[in-house]
Amino acid sequence: MKRWYQAVTVLLLLYVIIGGFLMPVPRLPIVNESIRNLYFHVPMWFGMTLLLAVSAYYSVQYLRKGTESLDDHAVESVNTAVLYGLLGLSTGAIWANYTWGAPWNGDPQQTMAAIGVLIYIAYLVLRGAINDPLRRARVSAIYNLYAFAVFIPLIFVLPRYTDSLHPGKGGNPAFSQYDLDNTMRLVFYPAVIGWSMLAWWITKIAVRLRQLKRKKEEIQAHRQIQIEENL
Repeated sequence: MKRWYQAVTVLLLLYVIIGGFLMPVPRLPIVNESIRNLYFHVPMWFGMTLLLAVSAYYSVQYLRKGTESLDDHAVESVNTAVLYGLLGLSTGAIWANYTWGAPWNGDPQQTMAAIGVLIYIAYLVLRGAINDPLRRARVSAIYNLYAFAVFIPLIFVLPRYTDSLHPGKGGNPAFSQYDLDNTMRLVFYPAVIGWSMLAWWITKIAVRLRQLKRKKEEIQAHRQIQIEENL
């Protein structure tokens, strides 16, 4: 990972955290100061969706080329995406508790987001259930593509046709139409970029660790074979 990338990510997130808590926000009934959660809750879903798209791309490439590194990027992108999804659900539950009266309200957007995360947790469980590396990579790549094809309409399409407490759903106006003012945009857009960049940074580190672990295991296996041959 390039140093400039790391520096930009850190600076963006420092700006988002400081600006998110200190810069003025619209004074709205019910929402009040909790609207600051917009800088943390919504970017998690942007970051998750971006990583799932990246993972689907690497799965396609793996099915074409069969390179182990491509599978590494696919699975670690999902791992980070699931982490972001869980953070998105958690920050959403906290926000809902203060604005809607309970952490979980059976809201369609909440429910479908939870289903989307579970679909990818099932992907990780599936990988853990297959011992053969080649079969595991191929089966999980195919599952990953189907999962992404289900995830997008589940999160972005179906909720728009149901009544929802979320802005922009079921006739409820979106944030940009009534309270995402210019001051909030100065923090929100960098937040989306910064949290997404952090997600990719985490993924690249995870890929590197996975590859180092596999290389270590291969070296140990080779040494064991040599020991057995010398006996």
